[in-house]
Amino acid sequence: MSQHDDLICVGHILGAQGLKGWVRVFSNTSPRENIVSYGPWYVEQGNEIEVMSVTGRLQGKNVVARLEGVDDRTRADELTGCRIFIKPEQLPRLDAGEYYWSDLVGLSVETLEGDPLGEVASMMETGADDVMVLKGERERLIPFVMDQIVREVDLVNRRLVVDWSPEY
Repeated sequence: MSQHDDLICVGHILGAQGLKGWVRVFSNTSPRENIVSYGPWYVEQGNEIEVMSVTGRLQGKNVVARLEGVDDRTRADELTGCRIFIKPEQLPRLDAGEYYWSDLVGLSVETLEGDPLGEVASMMETGADDVMVLKGERERLIPFVMDQIVREVDLVNRRLVVDWSPEY
């Protein structure tokens, strides 16, 4: 998918919903139903990306969506497992000091003293604070708490400085 490296994965299709082409969606967005407002979607099918208009809604605990050109259950079933991408410019602008998880993944992380701790491999939500999952010589979980733990986010140089001991 190297020709699509600028796209952000916001979820994937879980399977068909009903008989008329609707699909159930796993959403990485918060709140999860926001995924349907970031249309069009770039749906990855094998090595191809198909641009599709989308409408949808929250239905119980699930997000369901209707995609352009998907009019029956058979076609909806074919999309099961397909990842959903959007372009970065489809996301709303953030205030200073706010970051999308997709901005943080891949950043190198170092202590205040400059000791490398690893790279942000993923982010996870715990209820209290978001947590960075770092891969390096070992896995580390570091809370993403601005000013207290996270002291600097430098997107230009792809680095993050934290007040965190390498011993933790």
